[in-house]
Amino acid sequence: MIHHMGDESGSQSHVLSVVVCGAAPASSAGTLVREAVSRGWTVQLIVTPSALPFLDVESLGALSGGPVRSQYGKPGDPRSLLPEAIIVAPATFNTINQWALGIADNYALGILAEQTGLEIPVVAIPFVSQALAVRPPFQRSVKALRAEGVSVLLGPGGIEPHPVHTEAEYADAFPWLLALDEVSGMTGFGFADTELALARVTPGAASGHSVWDNV
Repeated sequence: MIHHMGDESGSQSHVLSVVVCGAAPASSAGTLVREAVSRGWTVQLIVTPSALPFLDVESLGALSGGPVRSQYGKPGDPRSLLPEAIIVAPATFNTINQWALGIADNYALGILAEQTGLEIPVVAIPFVSQALAVRPPFQRSVKALRAEGVSVLLGPGGIEPHPVHTEAEYADAFPWLLALDEVSGMTGFGFADTELALARVTPGAASGHSVWDNV
């Protein structure tokens, strides 16, 4: 069953919002949730409508220990928590473009539109084909999001666009843990190895810009 929540308010230490979009890697989103919980994060799951067919919602809810949100709630419904950081993965061509333009026609995009403006650390890992990645609208959107402080892990050191019609072949190699490592660099929390924490926090990560600043 999908749980519908209202807009975010309040706060809690080390809350991580995970926004899942409708692309082939979405079916393995549990990999990210499981690892995030093991690193001490309280995970809030938000999914786009197109992601729902890819997901086992009840299993994901059990892993995160909370509801999976896909729609706005009714007035008076409990509100979700303001997160310490956000991961958007897999981020689709459609979501990247709408997010950059400020289009908020579903719950997930509404959250991203508002919370990007709050300067909450955000990491996005796109999952797009080579044909889509070279489109000028997409490149402009990636540039615009990076200018707002979003760490878009696309290109060398991040994820590379895949050949057209090979989504299924590349889905299993989706770098879920890369997103967690980047969030740790931006927030100083949740490193896989706490002894490496100081080494992994860099000025670039802390500012919301990673080494992957070229499309």
